[in-house]
Amino acid sequence: MTSGIDTTVRIGPQQFHETTGLEDWRIVGEGACAYWRTGGSFAAGARFVQAIGELPDLGDDHPGIDVRRDGVTVRLITLTDEYFGMTSRHVGLARDISKAARSLGLASDPSFAQTVQVTVDALDVPAVVAFWRALLGYEHRAGSPEDLVDPRRRGAPFYFQQMDAPRPQRNRVHVDVWVPYDQAEGRIAAALAAGGRLLNDTDAPHNWVLADPEGNEACVGAAGPPGPATD
Repeated sequence: MTSGIDTTVRIGPQQFHETTGLEDWRIVGEGACAYWRTGGSFAAGARFVQAIGELPDLGDDHPGIDVRRDGVTVRLITLTDEYFGMTSRHVGLARDISKAARSLGLASDPSFAQTVQVTVDALDVPAVVAFWRALLGYEHRAGSPEDLVDPRRRGAPFYFQQMDAPRPQRNRVHVDVWVPYDQAEGRIAAALAAGGRLLNDTDAPHNWVLADPEGNEACVGAAGPPGPATD
């Protein structure tokens, strides 16, 4: 159970993935994410949500849950004015949620974990952020002046990257796609087969820069890969 875990200890993707009992989960851009198929039954998804709601020690840091006809996506992350990320509390909670899913006969599909982020290059970051914050109705992430998130947790997050000089030869808005560590190579291969180009892989296996046939850029990020599993 989640009780007895020091909720103040912050952990990273590597530590999370090295822990046993978390095979259903993958770290993507917005924390730990897992997806369970419900066989097209919305009622099965609703029962799963109820089971999660009945878990002890949920606390105030509730899971983010998205229920669709074919499956349920669950995200775990701490989002406060001081911190945006994972804590040791999420380890026990993830295990409990997986156990609840198994009790209902639901099968997980880690390949469905994903986060899409829009990144904007800017010379005057505060001015550009102010515009997009007002337009989107977003708020700052964990007190960061470079990040905006949807307070409803529905829209893609925005990140604003400082430019030192104008770059008219390149687009200044691109998409970051965070995928599971064991899906990154396949996703990149599919994008290249669809006409994309690999621009930079110097940060692989954690980050790749690609471009579509007309030069619009995108980054693929992967947290991991895991090392030897530990208890």
